[in-house]
Parts: sequence; structure tokens; C-alpha cells
Amino acid sequence: MTPERDEDFLIVQRVQAGDKKAYNLLVSKYQRRVARLLTRMVKNQEDIDDVVQDTFIKAYRAIGNFRGESAFYTWIYRIAINTAKNHLVTQNRRPMTLHDSNDDDSETFEDNSALSNIDTPESLLQTKQIGEAVNDAMAALPDDLREAIIMREIDGLSYEEIASAMDCPIGTVRSRIFRAREAISQKIKPLLDPKGDKRW
Repeated sequence: MTPERDEDFLIVQRVQAGDKKAYNLLVSKYQRRVARLLTRMVKNQEDIDDVVQDTFIKAYRAIGNFRGESAFYTWIYRIAINTAKNHLVTQNRRPMTLHDSNDDDSETFEDNSALSNIDTPESLLQTKQIGEAVNDAMAALPDDLREAIIMREIDGLSYEEIASAMDCPIGTVRSRIFRAREAISQKIKPLLDPKGDKRW
């Protein structure tokens, strides 16, 4: 166990023993991270707030079943994803894609540091085009691939944590992330290939 995971589990045990105030420590610690995850799925800020609140209420009600087999935040992420999906079904909406989010967010996926070394109009245009291509590729991904790549690349979760959050084998997580990266790579490859750089 990591020190953070140990610390969280001790707090959980206090909650399980009846210390209701201890739960506020977990809410304060993870509220923002859960909200950030949900911005990738739910568009309306009020809806995000509602889903975050529902997530922590559900987690509190189920905390007696938490045994520390996974990290607390992996467990809460799984609850958040399921709560968001249920919310979207009742609202009859599809999860939001990165295409709908801020341009700044898309830059998280840009792994080519050479693009941002020289801020010429040409390089800025290329960076913008790559960001748009990434967004388009993300928008076209099935939900399971999109969730896996977001948890890995944006939230920085390990494969084990993603497997726990998505309730699937680690091999499935690796496959989903590989397929998501391949799809994104296919979209941005023409933009990075100098042979495809046609000028007028």
C-alpha cells in the first residue's frame, strides 16, 4: 500500500466506526478530482455538482463494504462513473467528449514537446490542428475506450487502478488504451508527417 492509500484507509475505518466527521476529510480531498473526471462526461456545471454530490452520498452509504482491496479514490471513481452514466440515461444525453471541452484540456494529449518549443504562427497553427484532431478522435471513440484513455492520460491512474475503476481485467484496460492511442495516432499522423506538408 502507498502512504496515501494507507492514510485513506485509516480514515475510512474511522468512518466505518461511526466517525461521521472523518468522511468530510475524504470529500474535501477528492471532491475536485471527481468533479474534474466528470467534466469529461457531463456538460452542465450544475449537473456535475449534482453527480458529485450523489457520488459521495452513495459512497457514504456503501462505505461499510469498503475493505481496502483497491485505493479509495479508485473506488470513488468507479461510483462517480456509474452515477454519471445513470444521470445521463435519465437525462437522455450522451457523455460529453473532449471536443466539447476547453481547448486547454486537449493539450494534455499532445506529447510532442517540439511543437511548443517555437511559438511561430505556423507551429501554433499546427498545434491547434493537432488538438482538434485529438478531439475528433476522442469524440469518435466508444465510451469504454474514451474512459480508459482519460483515466490514464488525464487523471494519471495506473492500469491496476483503471481496471478496478472500470471493473474489468487489466488486460482489457491495456487493450482499450492501446486501441484508443492507435485511433488518436492515426488522426494526428498526417499532421506530423512532413511529406504530407503541402504548401501553396
